Parts: sequence; C-alpha cells; structure tokens
Amino acid sequence: MKLFLASASPRRAALLGQVGIPFEVVESGLLAESRPRGPVPAEAAVQLALEKARLAAAAVEQGIVLGADTIVLHRGEILGKPRDRDEACRMLERLSGEEHLVITGIALVDVRTACCECGFAETRVWMRVLEPEMIEAYVATGEPMDKAGAYGIQGKAALFVERIEGSYFNVVGLPLYQLSLLLSRMGIKPWSGWRESDDGREPVDDQGSAHRGEAP
Repeated sequence: MKLFLASASPRRAALLGQVGIPFEVVESGLLAESRPRGPVPAEAAVQLALEKARLAAAAVEQGIVLGADTIVLHRGEILGKPRDRDEACRMLERLSGEEHLVITGIALVDVRTACCECGFAETRVWMRVLEPEMIEAYVATGEPMDKAGAYGIQGKAALFVERIEGSYFNVVGLPLYQLSLLLSRMGIKPWSGWRESDDGREPVDDQGSAHRGEAP
C-alpha cells in the first residue's frame, strides 16, 4: 500500500529514505503557525499529527498518510519553531545548561477506510551551557529557523547536546521504531522492499535534495 508523508520536512523524508520506505510527499495545508492544543503535551502532538494526516488524506485517492508533529517541552512550556532570529536566540538561552523533553506525535490514516493508528515518543535531552557567542554564531547559520526548540541535533547543534535518554530519531523528527509498529498495524511491512536490488528510489539527504524521483 502506498505511503504519503504529510510533511515538507527534509529530515523526515531523509529518515524514511534511510530505512528504505518508499513514499511520496503530500502537503497537509495546515498553517505553519498552528500550535499544538491540549492539556497533555504528548496528546497535543498526536492531535496535531492526526490533523495533518487527515487534511493531507483529502488530496489523495488511496493509500496511507503519515502525519507527524514534534514539540520541545521546557519546564512545562511548549517551544515551537522560532518566528525570527531573536526568538531563536531566546529559546537557546532557555535551553542552555538545562534538560528538556522532545515529543513527536505520529499518526497514520487509511484514505479509503479513514481508519487511523497513532502514537508518540519522548526523549530527554541535556544541553551544555551555551555561551552567547555560540548562540549568535548558530542562529546566524539559519539552521534553527525551521526547527522546534530552535536547534537540530542532526546538524551543527550536535555540538550542543551533552546526552540524550531515548530515541535519537525522535529528536530529529520521526521516531522510526514507533513508526514501524504503526505501519505494521496498517498492513505495511517497512522491510518488504529490502530484498529488491533497485526499487527506483534513493534516500533524500538532510538538505532536502531529491534523488531519482524522490519527493523533496
């Protein structure tokens, strides 16, 4: 069954490509500034992931749509994507020398039956003390601007992370273990194409470059 990714994130596309899961990208149409809602952060992330998947499902005729939403929780407050460089600096100043929680909600929706499977993953992250010079240099790269909590563990901010407890892939934006369980429940075996010598698709790199038909 065909899988559609309701996200323009090159990081999620790269992770799916890394483990050999064929997919196509379909936009959800959900406004980027939409914030998770709900009293429990994990439930809020799952709710928004499901909303993305359902909106994107309206654009395809059949298949399974994957929605995902990642949030950063610091001292009870959700940190989304920074609106500008000043806010990115403030977020990093908050996380400096502190522990925070990264939560990714994921949802799968069967376009034909509207059946869904949902789940989430949580990872604790400890960040080193960040000097103002480090924060300014990092924000100047532009890397934090499309990332919850204003940093990407798979990029230059790898130098900032002291340690983690939980899934690394969750911090990147897509918990692959939890996703594999949900896909199996929906009748998709992620490993089914591994024996094929060439399925016509190649992974997407972290900068979003597409290869041989891969969606950006």
